Amino acid sequence: MPPFAFFGATSPWHLLIVLVIILLLFGNRLPSVMRSLGRGMVEFKKGMEGIEDESEDTADAKGKAKDQETAKQKEPAEK
Repeated sequence: MPPFAFFGATSPWHLLIVLVIILLLFGNRLPSVMRSLGRGMVEFKKGMEGIEDESEDTADAKGKAKDQETAKQKEPAEK
């Protein structure tokens, strides 16, 4: 028998009772937990934007380097 087989027999009432018990036990800590979760999400989004910016900068630098190389290769051919 799988360890979580009893979850199939839960009704919305069971889940509501469990949520109320959790709220009673941890209610005074929930605002700080949610605040920390929100800050973590903001930091994650900032980090993702930083990674995207770095990848765009790298791609731009590589594109400019290739353009300069092709320009240098064309110059001797034109002379």
